[in-house]
Amino acid sequence: MDEQSIFIRTFGDYPLIRILDFLIYSRDFDYPITEIAKNAEVNFQTLKKVWPQLEQNGIIVSTRTLAGAVLYRINTANPVAQKIIELNNFLCWEYAERAEQEKEITA
Repeated sequence: MDEQSIFIRTFGDYPLIRILDFLIYSRDFDYPITEIAKNAEVNFQTLKKVWPQLEQNGIIVSTRTLAGAVLYRINTANPVAQKIIELNNFLCWEYAERAEQEKEITA
């Protein structure tokens, strides 16, 4: 990642946070678990350690199987996932407002 997202800057640069960050920003698409690891810049073995927790809590959901690979995305129907997305949106708005205020002060 060239520049960290607001979500990662707020909660820290940890594998689970990176995974959630990628899934939030890519919520309109589904990916095989290997692509999620690659795009989140998380070691595949590390992703496999946290993945069961995400599945058990319903944060992620499998959407379909394509060429033998199961595809996943964040479960936008899950109330916890909805709150995580809402929190991310809130953080982005807060950051934008703060940046705008700082811009006005320096102008």
